[in-house]
Amino acid sequence: MYKLDLPVDMKETAAVQRRREMEEERKKRIFDARTRTIGVDVNALEAQAQERARQRALEKQRDHALATDMIRHDQIGQLLQSREKDDRKRLAKSLEEYRHRNQQKEDRREWDINNPEAVRKGQPARVSDDDPRLTVSGLQRFQGEDLSSPVRKKVQQEQMREWIRQQATERHHKEEQQQEADRLHALKMMETDERAMDLAIAEEETRRALLMATKLYNKAQAEEMAARRDMERRQEADDNFTETTNALHGDMLTENPDVARSAFGPHRVVPDRWKGMSPSQVAEVRRIQNEQVMEKQRKLEAERREAAEWDRRRLAEARCATLLERREERARQELNQIQVLNNQQLAQEQKLKKEKLDKEVYTNPPNENFFLQFNTSTR
Repeated sequence: MYKLDLPVDMKETAAVQRRREMEEERKKRIFDARTRTIGVDVNALEAQAQERARQRALEKQRDHALATDMIRHDQIGQLLQSREKDDRKRLAKSLEEYRHRNQQKEDRREWDINNPEAVRKGQPARVSDDDPRLTVSGLQRFQGEDLSSPVRKKVQQEQMREWIRQQATERHHKEEQQQEADRLHALKMMETDERAMDLAIAEEETRRALLMATKLYNKAQAEEMAARRDMERRQEADDNFTETTNALHGDMLTENPDVARSAFGPHRVVPDRWKGMSPSQVAEVRRIQNEQVMEKQRKLEAERREAAEWDRRRLAEARCATLLERREERARQELNQIQVLNNQQLAQEQKLKKEKLDKEVYTNPPNENFFLQFNTSTR
């Protein structure tokens, strides 16, 4: 209930996946050492990398905001559903109480037909002196008889006063019950609203913490990228200086290489004129090889550190998510405990009410002696 089930656009999803694959292939080409040394626009690649990083950060923030909104909407929907369930339960309970109090089977219109004690509780042969059932042949009424008229009138007046007093008492009791129910409902609504506000505040604090963590992560990434670019510039300057030094002090400037050059191509030499590589050239080749080995080791170490940093950040995010789930679970348990306490309080109030009705209101029910006094004499 109240959950957002948005349809997935397969065409858009395929386009996004295709762009991601193209981006991965482009990343492999750019970060390849052999391709980078041939000739690449470094500034353009850096600008593209920054733009991609900014887009990924924006997408991550947008996805996080959407997930936060969905969670908040789900929580609000659950609260509304719980409130609706409580209202329905309370309405059903009040309806059952009303039926139990005002819709007994004795109050039905056809109860006189279905009453199993209709014969015993029926009217006697003579109810009063003006009973139309009394005929001459019944010998139940004689001329001038009305001995119980004052007593009957007094009893009727007392009974009328008792009925009026009972009606007033019941009306006052109903009004008190309605006021108490309204007060409990208002307290319940206030408590639910306060709980919803607390959840909203906790959610806002969590969102701020996540935004701060994202900001710190972006800052660390920017610093790491700047350090990497600085290291690449220093390496390039060292390579250029080494190349210049080799050109100035190598054998190419002290001897004429055209003597051993072959006429079949610049890549071939005349064997009888070429003296071979000098020790300095051999040492230079070995030095360059060693530098390449060291450069590869540095790259592997940098990749290892980057992978370790990513693992640490994933663990931190997982830990943060676990803490959020525990906080939500504690809040849910608190709500359940409050609901249990409210139910216990309502049960206690209902029990006290029933005891009051049984001990104070319904204290004089009609018994068997009351019905046995009828039809015992001719009077």
